[in-house]
Amino acid sequence: MSILKLGIPKGSLENNTVDLFKKAGWRISYDSRSYFPDIDDPEITCTLVRAQEMSRYVEDGHLDLGLTGIDWILENESDVIAVQDLIYSKVSIRQARWVLVVREDSPYKSIEDMEGKHISTELVNFTKKYFAERNINVHVEFSWGATEAKAVEGLVDAIVEVTETGSTIKANKLRVIHDLMKTNTQLIANRLAFRDPWKRKKIEQIRILLVGSLQAMGKVGLKLNVSKENLGKVMSLLPSLKAPTISGLYSEEWFAVESVIDTGVVRDLIPVLLEAGAEGIIEYPLNKVI
Repeated sequence: MSILKLGIPKGSLENNTVDLFKKAGWRISYDSRSYFPDIDDPEITCTLVRAQEMSRYVEDGHLDLGLTGIDWILENESDVIAVQDLIYSKVSIRQARWVLVVREDSPYKSIEDMEGKHISTELVNFTKKYFAERNINVHVEFSWGATEAKAVEGLVDAIVEVTETGSTIKANKLRVIHDLMKTNTQLIANRLAFRDPWKRKKIEQIRILLVGSLQAMGKVGLKLNVSKENLGKVMSLLPSLKAPTISGLYSEEWFAVESVIDTGVVRDLIPVLLEAGAEGIIEYPLNKVI
């Protein structure tokens, strides 16, 4: 039997990735000491790998498929197939940014002010290349962690760090003076694996269901009944992905209406729908929207 070797990113994306696969239909389980999770699919084996190293292991064929950030693909200059963007993170469904950060009281205002300065970051290769392409000479050193602290303590002139909300940067009395790039998680595949018909079909199955699960995040299904008299008013209020589904009830004067809407509007929408004549409103969660 053919087997697809899947890499799960260990670290900040780990729990969210496992939850995403669960919504997509795969249950991944393991204890904290194991690097080889169990998955309820005999056609897949799993390995926990740091996101920083994932693209290298996919490129060399140790893994057929993996999830990692665009940033680490660029950092490692890995030759892999980018199967699908998957915008999700440990905080929310948003793109993270790699930014140039200095102390609040720093005299530096722009990227040009970094000429001859010392910068600390985990993203060393990309940062060196970024500044070189702009003819700005900087000294870039690798940070083993606690990167913000190096800027706070004045150990370096600036840092290049990843952020989603910017709250940690502000909390440490730092400020962003330049955005280097946006990044998000990508589903990546080994080139040879992607050319294998069986593996490509399996990869496509995973891609479709993961994307469907992400599409469902922040959305709910809504069902309701409405009379023919009030149908126009209710339809004018009801948002949907394309158009609400309408079907006739046993009584010719009533209709069942179903739609997919954003979670954030439900609490304000339901009272308005009731005022417009809707009845029997049911809200239900969604695992996938495909």
